Amino acid sequence: MVDKLLFKLAGIKQIMVKLAGITFLQALLIIGQALCLSLVLTQLWLGHSLKSQLSLILGFSLCFILRQITIYLDSKLLDDYARKTAQKMRQKLLKKIFVLGPDLVQEQGTGNLITLTLDGIFQVESYLKLVLSKLTQMALIPLLILVVAFYMDLTSGLIMLLVYPLIVLFMIILGYAAKAKADRQFVTFQRLSNHFIDSLRGIDTLKYFGLSKRYSKSVYRSSETFRKTTMQTLKVAMLSTFALDFFTTLSIAVLAVFLGLRLIDQQISLFYALSILILAPEYFLPIRNFANDYHATLNGKNAFHAITKIIAEKTRTPFDIKLVPWQRTSTFEVNRVSFAYAEQTALEELSFTVTGTKKVGIIGMSGSGKSTLINLLSGFTSPSAGHFEVQGHEVSNLDIDTWKDQVLYIPQTPYVFSDTLRNNLAFYTPEVSDEALYKAIKIVGLERLVKELPAGLETKIGSGKRALSGGQAQRIALARALLDPKRKVMLFDEPTAHLDIETELELKEKMLPLMQDRLVFFATHRLHWMKEMDLILVMDEGKLVEQGTYTELLNKKGYFCKLLAEMRGESKHVQ
Repeated sequence: MVDKLLFKLAGIKQIMVKLAGITFLQALLIIGQALCLSLVLTQLWLGHSLKSQLSLILGFSLCFILRQITIYLDSKLLDDYARKTAQKMRQKLLKKIFVLGPDLVQEQGTGNLITLTLDGIFQVESYLKLVLSKLTQMALIPLLILVVAFYMDLTSGLIMLLVYPLIVLFMIILGYAAKAKADRQFVTFQRLSNHFIDSLRGIDTLKYFGLSKRYSKSVYRSSETFRKTTMQTLKVAMLSTFALDFFTTLSIAVLAVFLGLRLIDQQISLFYALSILILAPEYFLPIRNFANDYHATLNGKNAFHAITKIIAEKTRTPFDIKLVPWQRTSTFEVNRVSFAYAEQTALEELSFTVTGTKKVGIIGMSGSGKSTLINLLSGFTSPSAGHFEVQGHEVSNLDIDTWKDQVLYIPQTPYVFSDTLRNNLAFYTPEVSDEALYKAIKIVGLERLVKELPAGLETKIGSGKRALSGGQAQRIALARALLDPKRKVMLFDEPTAHLDIETELELKEKMLPLMQDRLVFFATHRLHWMKEMDLILVMDEGKLVEQGTYTELLNKKGYFCKLLAEMRGESKHVQ
């Protein structure tokens, strides 16, 4: 239940000291409550009137009220700390995801990261609320009650002392079994999350090839596996909870029998016997609560450990290089750059040079390494070998702030934020004027959309709000680029892959003017774009097999021509 990393959280020592103080006071109130109640019952048994016990009843009531106040303060303190800590963890997690970029997403899986960022943070918050309180209660309350029990009756104190470690041992054994089940459940949940996201991403392709029904069986099998592991975890949790409740109840019963026999033999007073018997359930209550919440917080512990591990991931130190805005005289060189995912080579010794403002087309079949190259150029990914040379500066990767500040990235599916259309358009330029905004809207062809929206630019879009087509999302991305003329490097990763040809050709007319006076890297498998490129990089299985202009590559009659023929469905090379 307790992760060692828990005690490395900011402010954990201060919160533990405060909780210890509140719990110590709570333990004293529990003891006072028990003593007052025992004394009242003893006095009544001896024949004293109820009226004469009013002061003790008042003392019992005061202890009870103060105990509820300490419980409230304990809960309030933990709620505030857990909420603030969870918020900070989410900010750190999002920041780390942004810094590590595609490398982390590829390693962890999109579905898993989404689950951790949303549900995982809430599980961590619940984990902090439960575990810190139960730890302090289990450490202090039984100890103080045991001291009182030894003072009142040595035999009863020894029984309570001997039984407690046995219950702890039993709890540890069942705890390990539950942890193994919960770990397996957490791994299955991660796999299911990634599987679900991958299914959503590829649903159009699956439907196109008639595989959606067959693939639905795979989703069903994954969900069934998760259901079975969840039920197995619940079985162990319920069994251990029942067993622990049984043994603690049995321990109290054994203690009651000993107290009864010794009371009959007049070896202990009625007051002491009643006090110990009333305190016994309170003595075992913290460990029972700890054990019950152990199963409830296993997912929170797993999520906490996973999030902490990601946050602790080492990040590259960005190169402190002052690059000037891209100019006609600027140079960009890739020297023998390679990249591998685990043991699989994705790019192998790429080398090319670009000078000035040019449109560089990157073409190849699926899996040829186009997207990997774009990731390297964005600065999110570091090559496993080779280096870059930018404006005369030799660097091992493009994690350079002054490089990223002038990069515009347009992927296959641009992200639309859950915000107004205005804020989505002005993402890079929040201070843009309405005049510039409407000019960009007209250029990219979003006028019709703005007229259709009930509140115009102030209409909420994204995340369940106003739905957009793929073409409209791409136009928003283009408008963002148009509104930020200072960014002179553009990276396109299959930006029209999911659009129909009519929409693509319409957008092409809007996109080409944006590429003027910029360095553009355009990865695609659509052939008609290549005629617009100043330089074409032809990729095949992670290798740069050819480079040159469209005319030069046609004249070579090499792989580029073969690629054109294959993409057009022809058996002969294109001349």
